[in-house]
Amino acid sequence: MAEKHPYMSGSGGLVQAVNHLRKSFPGEVSAETLKKLGIAPNNETYVINILRFIGVIDAEGRKTTKAASVFSKHEDAEFQKGFAELVQTSYKDLFQLHGSGAWTQPTGKLISFFRGADHTSAIVGQRQAGTFQALAGLSGHGDIPPASKAASVQAKKPKESAPKPKRQAKNGAAAIVNPVADSGNVGLTVRIEINLPAAGDQDTYDRIFKSIRENLLRGGQ
Repeated sequence: MAEKHPYMSGSGGLVQAVNHLRKSFPGEVSAETLKKLGIAPNNETYVINILRFIGVIDAEGRKTTKAASVFSKHEDAEFQKGFAELVQTSYKDLFQLHGSGAWTQPTGKLISFFRGADHTSAIVGQRQAGTFQALAGLSGHGDIPPASKAASVQAKKPKESAPKPKRQAKNGAAAIVNPVADSGNVGLTVRIEINLPAAGDQDTYDRIFKSIRENLLRGGQ
């Protein structure tokens, strides 16, 4: 055949492109168009080649007359029927060999066909088979590969909340301790607040300060 069967690594971008064209078909579809839409990053030209091969766009990237009829179908079943005709016409040599059974041919059989038809390597033959299977899924024959995202979203780690200050109180004295962690080392910032009773005598005050010395200042010694 004059033109080799198209292929791409992974078919998510192809699925995403077809889904987008069903919703909104630009006046011209090119690699630059897909790049602006964030579809199939670094694989835009492969998608364009596939769309041209099956007759969705012409050499100038314009929507073909047949594609205009197919992509205007709102119901999935009607779209799949029309899209299947585009694919079947473009892969006529495969359907001439296997008939309607071409839609469900095992991957190994498809690889053998494409390698024999185009004299391609094993990896290219595998990608050609994967591309056809994606088109078959979009035609209602088999599973549709998941569409790739336009832009990868990195999950943000939740910020670790700072530990709440612990309050310790004993005998009318309060101490606020703020733990600070830095590279595995722990430092302490201590502020002591003393609320003395207004009606207390000297003995009361002495007992409070004695308690502070014994329980807070020298508690760890």
